[in-house]
Amino acid sequence: MENQSHSRDGISLEALVSRTERAGRGAPPVERWNPPYCGDIDMVIRADGSWTYCGTPIGRPALVRLFASVLRKDADGRTYLVTPVEKLGIAVEDAHFQAVEMSRIERDGEPVLVFRTDAGEVVEAGTEHPLRLVADESGFRPYLTVRGRLEARLTRALAFDLADYIEEEDGRPILRSGGARFAVPAVEDEETRSA
Repeated sequence: MENQSHSRDGISLEALVSRTERAGRGAPPVERWNPPYCGDIDMVIRADGSWTYCGTPIGRPALVRLFASVLRKDADGRTYLVTPVEKLGIAVEDAHFQAVEMSRIERDGEPVLVFRTDAGEVVEAGTEHPLRLVADESGFRPYLTVRGRLEARLTRALAFDLADYIEEEDGRPILRSGGARFAVPAVEDEETRSA
């Protein structure tokens, strides 16, 4: 089978999909729901991917996946839990999800980067799900659009794995996936900034 390629750490696309199927069904159509705003709740998605409610960690993975399935980030830049009857604001320190596994396959002669999030969603990077790379003094932080305006930050280990796929095109570093090209920003170090 053409899509049965393995990444360097042996994670196949089939394995990612299998874990997703075990995690549950896909997300409901929250983008089509327009319930009234009912205020904010004390729920936070921490930068490390953990979720808290009233300062207490939510330890049940099934409950986190349920909340993740009804997340939506609106044009106002805020993130909400959305049901057909209510919309509740929550806080997000960095990204909505963590990308925890990656596989690289070939399709029609093009590389496709496939990710699994901590919420169990499998996403192929490309024009519909772009990669966004942010450079800082520690390197670059990659993010993947999962659905709507929701993003997953790649774990540090995956960021290092992703760096192995950087290519040069017209003298500039890029990543390719699903027919799309994503520019890799230059990382400024202390010496560059002070020059």
